[in-house]
Parts: sequence; structure tokens; C-alpha cells
Amino acid sequence: MADEFVKVASLSDIPPGDMVSVRVGSEEILLVNLGGELHACDDICTHAYANLSEGDLEDGEVVCPLHGAVFDVASGNPVTPPATEALRKFAIQVDGDDVLVGPAIEAE
Repeated sequence: MADEFVKVASLSDIPPGDMVSVRVGSEEILLVNLGGELHACDDICTHAYANLSEGDLEDGEVVCPLHGAVFDVASGNPVTPPATEALRKFAIQVDGDDVLVGPAIEAE
């Protein structure tokens, strides 16, 4: 993915407490609205190939539909096994009603 920001959705596409999968080039990215704060991370589980967007979102955590691994959306960190590797986080900007995703953010 390039170092620029790309429009991927509108704010109205992601109401608070909801999530949506978007594609930017070859990247599958999960957008999550936690109480009005947007987060962008990998949509693919780091344990085994599964779309997290097909799982459940509960209290700021997304549950993988394949093996039940849980990830903290804000940090990308795994909360429960079998996942042990964090999700990549992506820069995100809001311009009016447009939601834009940028490059991956280095892990802290």
C-alpha cells in the first residue's frame, strides 16, 4: 500500500459499535467504530486465514470466527490464544464524511 491516504468509506457506513471490511490494493483492512473513535487494522487473523469482519465485536475486542482468538481493536494486540501475533494497525483520517486509510503504523 502506498504512503498516501485513500478514501475507503463514509462515516455513515460505520456507525458506533460496528465494523466493516475494506480493501486497499491487496490489503484487507478492518474499520471499527468504537464509540465514535475509528480504528483500522488487519482484517485477517494472524493465527490462521479468517476474516475478522465475519466475527463478533464485543467491548472493543474482535473475536475471530475461525478459532476464537480475540484481539484488542485499539492496540491490535491478541487478548486470547490461539493468536500470539498482533494485528497491524493503519493510520486513519476523517475528512468531513470521508474515512481515509493510510500506511501501516509501526508497532509500539
